[in-house]
Amino acid sequence: MELSTEEKEILLKAARESILAEFSEGEVTKVDYKAYPKLKMELGAFVTLHINNQLRGCIGYIIAQKALFETIVDAAKHAAFGDPRFSQLSRDEVDEVIIEISVLSPFEPIKSYDDIEVGKHGLLLDEGGRAVLLPQVATEQNFNRAEFLTALCHKAGLYGNYWKERMLNIKVFTALVFSEGEGGK
Repeated sequence: MELSTEEKEILLKAARESILAEFSEGEVTKVDYKAYPKLKMELGAFVTLHINNQLRGCIGYIIAQKALFETIVDAAKHAAFGDPRFSQLSRDEVDEVIIEISVLSPFEPIKSYDDIEVGKHGLLLDEGGRAVLLPQVATEQNFNRAEFLTALCHKAGLYGNYWKERMLNIKVFTALVFSEGEGGK
């Protein structure tokens, strides 16, 4: 799926407005779904927050149950104030944060670990519990396929080499990733 520059800017603005609204500085601007029908599609998406190139929060929805626009608004708020790995974003940090959005493609099962294209595919592990790694994680961490699979197992609470014992229930997906600084903010 592709989004226009204008659609990306609308989503980035909505994400920032949803965070600022928590500090009583306004509301999220409504979107005209007739003018931007893609923003009404139900798609999984993640919002990632960075400060000084360091992760500051990341929350998303693997499977959306509402419009992409609303999914981004909710995910941004939760990334800023509900990611259990971090303290809530402070008002002072809001101006420093860079917002990144990942819009997910549908998931595809794999038959072999060789089907995983590092840097292109994200991974969804569904083995009793779920764990997700976005495609950009492998690139940012310089992971090869084995390291990517090991990180996925760790995230799921499994030991790292668990994936070597048998073929796990993994699905791949791609993501349209864009952030402020690419014409946003």
